[in-house]
Amino acid sequence: MLRDAVRPGIRVLFVGINPGMRSAAIGHHFAGYSNRFWPLLFDAGLVSERLRAEDDERLPEWGLGVTNLVPRATPGIDTIARTEYAAGLAGLRRKVRRLRPAIVAFVGVSLYRFIFERKGPIEPGAAPERFEGAHVFVVPNPSGRNANFTYAEMLDAFVTLRRAARRARRVS
Repeated sequence: MLRDAVRPGIRVLFVGINPGMRSAAIGHHFAGYSNRFWPLLFDAGLVSERLRAEDDERLPEWGLGVTNLVPRATPGIDTIARTEYAAGLAGLRRKVRRLRPAIVAFVGVSLYRFIFERKGPIEPGAAPERFEGAHVFVVPNPSGRNANFTYAEMLDAFVTLRRAARRARRVS
């Protein structure tokens, strides 16, 4: 099980669905060889130096944190049971209430759809809902297996998130 890279005072909490197999193997978030999460953080200006998955515990230095809805690693999301999603959602709610980030950034449209029971097209960016008092943001899943968004489209979402994070205040 991956440890969360969080601490009190973060402004943005990134939430993934669950760790991939490589992330579980090396013990760090977004560690897939083709995952673009780390380059996107730097290119969007969310962090001031190039980071790798092995640097995930440093994210709070920039007011960022990362967790997963479901802690169990899988090669894909098709083997995650509904009960795991439900248990993960309860745990995520507690975590967000404890950390009080200004923004909860759901990593992937599928995750956002599950959390808010939404259907139809979802655009990356700020969402109208709140999650335990925090603003909600959707960023594309940066996995190399996600062919739905180009790098430029992903980067645009991460840049928009950076701008929103600078304006947002933590939940009080």
